[in-house]
Amino acid sequence: MHDCVITSAEDPSPSDVEAVLAGLRSYNQAHAGPHGLRGVHLFLRDAHGEVCGGLFGKEMWGWLYVEILWVHERVRGCGLGSQLLRQAEAEAKARGCSRVLLDTFEFQAPAFYQRHGYQVFGVLEEFPPGFRRYYLHKDLGA
Repeated sequence: MHDCVITSAEDPSPSDVEAVLAGLRSYNQAHAGPHGLRGVHLFLRDAHGEVCGGLFGKEMWGWLYVEILWVHERVRGCGLGSQLLRQAEAEAKARGCSRVLLDTFEFQAPAFYQRHGYQVFGVLEEFPPGFRRYYLHKDLGA
């Protein structure tokens, strides 16, 4: 048996975090090839330059993974979320991505994504309690 112990840290050191990330990246690359990781950061700004929304994600292995899409309540319903999503898709496609992956909670926007051509491929019940979490994907076409 190895002489390893499990420790816990709410605020881990950057070097410890990097050690785990580097190990996983190396393992993944050995099996799936270079991931080509690139960040996607779109910001929605009002007339005063204040951030009132945005989309964050990453591209890897020819996919765009949308991690966050948020639009402030005061400007929702104006099509800005759709614009952010379309721009992220267009940039991803221009960079060679062919598919998009994302997840959303039941109280967030599953219908919004479905209206944009996303298909549900998985649902996690009771996360958070009383709600569902939806996993969706979209083919960006050739």
